[in-house]
Amino acid sequence: MKFSYNWLRELVDGLETPPKDLARLITIKTAECEGVERVGAALESASEARIVSVEALGSGHNRKTVVETAKYGTRTVVCGAPNCRPGVRSIYLPVGRKTIEGIESDGMLASAAELGISRDHTGIVELDEPFALAPDHIIEVDNKSLTHRPDLWGHYGMAREVAAILGKTLRDPVKARALGGAPPLRVTIEDYALCPRYSALLFENVTIRPSPLWLQYRLEAIGLNPISNIVDVTNYVMAEITQPMHAFDADKLRGGEIIVRLAREGEQLNALNGERYNLDPSNLVIADPVGAVALAGVIGGAESAISDTTTRIVLESANFNASSIRKTSSRMRLRTDASMRFEKAQDPVNTVRGLERALELLEEVSPGIRLVGGLADAFRPPPAPAPIELPLDWLDRKLGRAVPAADVRRILESLQFRVEATAPRIFSVSVPSWRATKDISIKDDLLEEVGRMVGYDSITPVAPLAPAKVPPGNPERAFHHHVREMAAAQGFTEVYNYSFVSEEMAAAFELDPAMHIRVANPIARDQGLLRASLLPGIWKNVGDNARHLDSFRLFEIGREIHKDGEAPHFAAAIYAKDNGVPGLLELKRLAECLLPGVTVRPAQAQGYEHPQRAADVHHGGTRIGRLFEFHPRMVEAGRAAVLDLDLILVEKLQRGTVRYQPVRRFPTSAFDLSIVAPKRALIGEVHAAFPRPPELLSIEFLREFTFSDRRRSLSYRITLGASDHTLSSDEVAAIRMAIIDAMRSAGYELKL
Repeated sequence: MKFSYNWLRELVDGLETPPKDLARLITIKTAECEGVERVGAALESASEARIVSVEALGSGHNRKTVVETAKYGTRTVVCGAPNCRPGVRSIYLPVGRKTIEGIESDGMLASAAELGISRDHTGIVELDEPFALAPDHIIEVDNKSLTHRPDLWGHYGMAREVAAILGKTLRDPVKARALGGAPPLRVTIEDYALCPRYSALLFENVTIRPSPLWLQYRLEAIGLNPISNIVDVTNYVMAEITQPMHAFDADKLRGGEIIVRLAREGEQLNALNGERYNLDPSNLVIADPVGAVALAGVIGGAESAISDTTTRIVLESANFNASSIRKTSSRMRLRTDASMRFEKAQDPVNTVRGLERALELLEEVSPGIRLVGGLADAFRPPPAPAPIELPLDWLDRKLGRAVPAADVRRILESLQFRVEATAPRIFSVSVPSWRATKDISIKDDLLEEVGRMVGYDSITPVAPLAPAKVPPGNPERAFHHHVREMAAAQGFTEVYNYSFVSEEMAAAFELDPAMHIRVANPIARDQGLLRASLLPGIWKNVGDNARHLDSFRLFEIGREIHKDGEAPHFAAAIYAKDNGVPGLLELKRLAECLLPGVTVRPAQAQGYEHPQRAADVHHGGTRIGRLFEFHPRMVEAGRAAVLDLDLILVEKLQRGTVRYQPVRRFPTSAFDLSIVAPKRALIGEVHAAFPRPPELLSIEFLREFTFSDRRRSLSYRITLGASDHTLSSDEVAAIRMAIIDAMRSAGYELKL
C-alpha cells in the first residue's frame, strides 16, 4: 500500500515531520513501512511556459519553438511533439543546452510521462489550469501488516494514525452534502448478510475527459493508472477514505432498478478487463432486471461501462461481506484494488461519505454535472457494538508499566474512540464503526492501542513472576525425534511436504479421492485434498530431485489424514541409477535400526509398486509397514526404493527396558557355513531355520553365490561364546555339528 506524503499533509494539520522520520514512526507504532521513494523530482525545477512561436525545421517533425517561462524568461527549444503550437500553455524543464538540426535548444517542453504526472507521452502537457505541482514522497507500507486494519487502506485512515502519533489535528476531507429528495432509481438487496449496504446517486450532463493534472499526478504517484475524470474520481475516493466505488453508464442500465443478488446458474459476465467469466450461485453480482452488470466488489461489466459518449452515470458506493468477496476473487483468480479492500471488512457507514466526497470532486472535474434526485440507499444497520470495559489497573498490569488515566484517555480519543469514566480507574470505551468490523472487540485490543502509542520500548523488560515449570513429557514427540536422528545418522535428508494433494496424485496411488477430506478453500488447484498417505509427496520429491542428482536418500515424518483421524507415518526413499537392490537392502537395514527384529515378507504388488519388489514389513505377528520399489513407469530414470512405516505401531512395539550387559571377559569363536538353497528361497527363511543353542551369539549373512542350475549358496558366519569360560575346540565342534544336523533336518544341503 502506497501513501503520498503530500496527501497526508493535506489531512494532518501542521505535519512537518520529514518523510523518512514519519515512516519510522509509522513502523514503530502502526504498520511496517518498507521504504520511502521520492517521485516527481522534475517538478522541482519545472516552470509554466507559453509557446510564443513555432517554426518548422526541414521536413522532419522537429520545430524551433520560442517560449515565455514564468521562472526562466524567454527560451528557444526544439520540440517534436505533434501538439506544439503557438498559444499553448505547457511546462518547461531546464535540462541544459543541446544542438538539434543546427538550432541550440535550451531546455525542453515536457510530456506528462517525463514529469511523472501520468503515463501519457504522446505530446507535451497542455495546461488549462494554474500549474502548482510539486515533488512528493511515497511511503510504502507492507500490505501484510494492514490485513487486520481495513481503515488503513486509505490515506484518511493513515492520516488519523499520524495525527494521533504526533498530537496533530486531523482534517476530514468529506463535507456533508444534502442528498435528500426522491431517489431516481430503486435498489433491492436480496441478502443483507452478503451486502449490508448499497448506496447510489444518479448524475446527468456528464462530460468524459482527462482528469486535471493534479488528480492524474496524485493517482500515478501511488500506482493507480489515470483513465478518465469519472473513473479517476472513484479511484481517488477509494485511495482517500477507503471506499471502493464504481460508475455505470446510466443509459446502459435497464429497468430503473439495481438488484444485488447471487448469480444464477450458467450466468456470464463480460468484464472491464476484456475477460468473460462464468458465474455460479456462490458469486454476488450487481444486476438490473435483465442480467448481471458487475461482479460485486471485484470488477465492473463491460456492457455498462462508461465511454466517451456517456452523459449520465450511476455512481455506486456499496459494502459487501468480506469472505464472500474473497471467495469470489480467489475462484476467478482476479484481485482488484476494490476486492483487496472489501475482503478486509470495510465500514458500511462509509458508503454515503464516499458519495459526498465524490460529489464534490465531480463538480470540479466535470463542470456542469448535475445531481438527479436524491440518495438511493438500501441499508440494514448492523447491531451497535457494546462498549468495552477497560480497567486501568488491569491495563497497567498487562502492559508492564503504569500509564496515567489522562494519557489513556488522550490516546484513545486521538484515535477517535469515545471514552467515559464509569467508576474509579475504569473506562467504558465505545469503538468507532471503522474499527468495529474485524478489529477491536475486547479489552485486550484496547491494550494494544495504548501500548503501541506509548511505545513498547518504554516498557522495562521484566522476567515472568510465575514459577517456571517443566512441561510434561511428550513421548510421541520424543520418539519422532529419535526416528529423525536415526534416519539422519544413516545419511538421509529430511523433507517437508504440504499436507495437500491433487486428485490426480491420489489416483496415481490407487487412493479414492472420495475417501479424502476436501479442502474448502485450497491454496492452489492441485492441492484440494488432505493427504491420506505420505507416498505422493515422496514420489514428487524423487521426481524433482532426480532431474539434478544421480543418487540421494530422503525421508519425511508426517501425518496421514483420514476422515476418522490422523496417523503419523515415516516414509523414506533411496534413489540411484543402479539395479535397485542396494536401495532395498539399505531401507531394510534402516527399518532394523528403527525397530530391531523386523522381518520382510514378499507381498502382492500394488499398481504403483514394482511387480517383483514389494514386501510387507513385520515385527512378530504385526504388519508395521511396506518396503517396495516404485514401478518403473513412475520414475523416468534410475530406481527408487521406498520404506513406509506406521509410527504408532513402531513406537508401541519398541522394547521398553534396555538391559545392559557387562563387557565379555572370554573370547569368542566363529566359523562359516554355506547353505545350498533353491533359487527362490528367502534369506530370511534360511536365517530363521538356524537352531539357537545358548552359546550362539550371532548369525551374520556374508555373501551369495549362484550355481549354473540357479541354486544359491548362502554363506553365514556363526559366532559362539560363553559367559563363564572360553569354549574349547571340542565344544565348538559339537555345536557346529548340531547346527549342521538341524539344517539338514530342515531340508537344506550344506556345502562343507
